[in-house]
Amino acid sequence: MELNTLSSKHPCFNREAAGECGRVHLPVAPKCNIQCNYCNRKYDCVNESRPGVTSAVLSPAQALRYLDTVLEKEPRITVVGIAGPGDPMANAVESIETMRRIKEKYPQLIFCLSSNGLALAEYVDDLVQVGVSHVTVTVNGVDPAITSKIYSWVRDGKVVYRNDKAAQILLDKQLEAIKKLKAAGLVVKVNTIVLPGINDHHIDDIAATMRDLGVDIMNLIPLKPTAGTPFAHLEEPRKGLIK
Repeated sequence: MELNTLSSKHPCFNREAAGECGRVHLPVAPKCNIQCNYCNRKYDCVNESRPGVTSAVLSPAQALRYLDTVLEKEPRITVVGIAGPGDPMANAVESIETMRRIKEKYPQLIFCLSSNGLALAEYVDDLVQVGVSHVTVTVNGVDPAITSKIYSWVRDGKVVYRNDKAAQILLDKQLEAIKKLKAAGLVVKVNTIVLPGINDHHIDDIAATMRDLGVDIMNLIPLKPTAGTPFAHLEEPRKGLIK
């Protein structure tokens, strides 16, 4: 199936598909290789449901059984997303095995993967092989002086980096991954978290860089301040700023 046709059935890439096509996220990736200052990964409770939290982490076999149940109840599901609660590529074995099992049983489904991009480049060939067609990369800056304020640490392999070094490594890895994804013909969306006083003045620069790399869509996400994080004190961006 051509990418344009696939995108037409993906509610994240085609607003008109939102009422006809659904998606399901499978939480098979508990570990993360960076610590964002706006993120507090934990398991949810009955009073909380937000991105980054989940009630359980599934094994690849459990994820397939869960998908069986979901599709039986809601056959309009067209997209399977691997997005956390950590980073899929920090749990590459589990993430790829989950998609491989699903592809064998449900070859018609669209695979969508969301990542911070740090460990993404080395697995692009594997993602293509299991049928991933859409990848979202979260890019919050293209200037390490800015992004060093956004991340507490970055773990590349077994080494943990902080400050400007961490920011530069993350940026280099993200740009490499996006270039490889586009060279492989995948549809790439960039998510950018708008952080007042941190990167809100930097959005144009991010957009220009992503344009030059051939990124298909850029999605601006207003910060949702989360208790227990270094950015808990920041205010949620106003609608006028986002517009």
